Amino acid sequence: MKEKQEKYDKAYIRMAQEWAKLSYCKRKQVGALIVKGRMIISDGFNGAPTGFDNCCEDKDGNTNWYVLHAEANAILKVASSTQSCKNSTLYITLSPCKECSKLIHQSGIKRVVYSRAYKDTSGLQFLEKAGVETTYLKIEE
Repeated sequence: MKEKQEKYDKAYIRMAQEWAKLSYCKRKQVGALIVKGRMIISDGFNGAPTGFDNCCEDKDGNTNWYVLHAEANAILKVASSTQSCKNSTLYITLSPCKECSKLIHQSGIKRVVYSRAYKDTSGLQFLEKAGVETTYLKIEE
């Protein structure tokens, strides 16, 4: 069973990596998928909110404050649908920041699989404390 789950985890992470390529951000392109019962119920990548210019960085190369993270975009898509994140898995190319970790926990996601670690690991620490399973899965990009 574990071997089969790892096979699916790798496939979904690779799909999240492809999704990250849709981001207009120059500094970091991050992709996310939310999967429930082997069905993708949402996707997201980091970028500006709907209706805003797709420029993620200011003239100095800093990320604009209003840019949404990939996991936040994916969770918000579910919130505006008839689906629920309860007991789902989030596949993300970069481990979540502390702000997004709160959204992940509160949305009912029970498992997070990521392929790169974010410099600040407090988001992962929060998720583990909250009982959300976190799995690092190194995948070649």
